[in-house]
Amino acid sequence: MTKPQPQDKRKVLALFDVDGTLTVPRKRADDEMIAFMAALREKVAVGIVGGSDLAKIKEQLGEAADTEYDYLFSENGLMAFKNGELLKATSFKEHLGEAKIKELVNFILVYIANLDIPIKRGTFVEFRNGMLNVSPIGRNCSQEERDDFEKFDKVAGVRERMVKVLQVQFREFDLTYSVGGQISFDVFPRGWDKTYCLQFVENDFEEIHFFGDKTYSGGNDHEIFVSPKTIGHTVTSPADTRRLVVEHIIDKL
Repeated sequence: MTKPQPQDKRKVLALFDVDGTLTVPRKRADDEMIAFMAALREKVAVGIVGGSDLAKIKEQLGEAADTEYDYLFSENGLMAFKNGELLKATSFKEHLGEAKIKELVNFILVYIANLDIPIKRGTFVEFRNGMLNVSPIGRNCSQEERDDFEKFDKVAGVRERMVKVLQVQFREFDLTYSVGGQISFDVFPRGWDKTYCLQFVENDFEEIHFFGDKTYSGGNDHEIFVSPKTIGHTVTSPADTRRLVVEHIIDKL
């Protein structure tokens, strides 16, 4: 008789944010993390949920990321993959409509044009399948400029103030604003935060552990971190992620 696993892989899902959790923000996962995740997948099911689109997640986790994990949820799960197969794609454009999107984008661009910050680059609004990503400095900034803006914004609160303005100006659009990464924030319909991905897994696992770094109120990991459907863990770095996975999952198998 084959000896059973201490815990059935199908019963536990380890679900991970990307930036600040598996990688240094916007950088590739190192070899140690890639090996760690592959070994973890031998023990439990493993999923990725990021606010970025699929192309950006693949830049950080590898071109085969959608097949190397049991689940991959880009754009908070609005593009949902299981073992490399697309489960569902949800469209922000179809939900909100072109007229409202144009009104929102026009307002954002005017606001940023009048914003006094140390530097500005290009790509202030990035349209994704399930959301808008807004960057006051512009996504074309260098890594050094990105790091400098993050430090500046922690003091100046540029993104936080901008979100508050949009919440008032577009109250009737029923949108959610989520600050993530170093330089931007996401805009999407209410309920389309990272908890959106749970509909694809909540009935298949007895435990869903979520690991993320921006679990505070207003951070883009907060809603899934506090969800009653998950066991949330706040991490401070990729090394801390590995430590907490060992402590809360591997050592308990």
